Amino acid sequence: MRIIIEEHPSLLDVSELLRPEKKFADKDLSKFRDYTVNDGDPLRERVRRTYRLMHTNQTVDFVEGRHEDWLKFDHFKATIRVALEKLNDLVDESDPDLDLPNIIHAFQTAERARLDYPEFDWLHLTGLIHDLGKVMAFFGEPQWAVVGDTFPVGCDWGDSIVYRDESFVDNPDGWNPKYNTKFGKYEPNCGLDKLTMSWGHDEYLYRVLVHNKSTLPEQALQMIRYHSFYPWHSGGDYSHLTTEKDEQTKQWVLLFNRYDLYTKCTTIPDLDALWPYYQGLIDKYIPGELEW
Repeated sequence: MRIIIEEHPSLLDVSELLRPEKKFADKDLSKFRDYTVNDGDPLRERVRRTYRLMHTNQTVDFVEGRHEDWLKFDHFKATIRVALEKLNDLVDESDPDLDLPNIIHAFQTAERARLDYPEFDWLHLTGLIHDLGKVMAFFGEPQWAVVGDTFPVGCDWGDSIVYRDESFVDNPDGWNPKYNTKFGKYEPNCGLDKLTMSWGHDEYLYRVLVHNKSTLPEQALQMIRYHSFYPWHSGGDYSHLTTEKDEQTKQWVLLFNRYDLYTKCTTIPDLDALWPYYQGLIDKYIPGELEW
């Protein structure tokens, strides 16, 4: 059974995100998530191309098809460590902040959470595994259906979505009157759990953990499920579809965001030295071989 952590004032204080002098990495916070178009910069052009493909192809029909395929959990079997080690060979094509293998980012996130909250081992493990759904990229899924920010399909796209004005022009849901309105296929304030999110690593890993009966607390699962939903937790969009309970979830996601986003840097942790500690957490919360 999954548990819910009691409210903890220090955990729920996200005010540090609003302090411009606060640094979690080796550059100023304002320099993160800079999607300014800069023709000729290969990294920025790669990011822009990835989002254009995502926003063209992530439709209601597409997402439902991915659910039908991936949520049978019959693609492969692997332990958490084996799956994590696959991320040695993955560079996220949607990330403008880091051009290193994704496993480096996993340990950077985990270690900063561990430094700030040594008593909450579940938060350390959440940081380590939060991007693990990206293993789909090794089983035929294109990166535009694996990485990047997420958003609900089946309703109008939020104003704060990255490249929103230029990249949805060829998405057929934009011409469908069932989906191209403010509420689309949803009821007002239906809640996050009623939304059909664009397909990617967040939703997939959340479903994998639930399917395999992980004992991580509910807050950890929500951090994983919505950490890439930037248009909601950071952009201020979609409040017409959320509930008061979702606002509590947002505080947990924003807390996690400080470790997910602001720890990206070129300093590489000593992975070999860190594995024994994190293997203990894996054995505690997500043991054995999982169905993916």
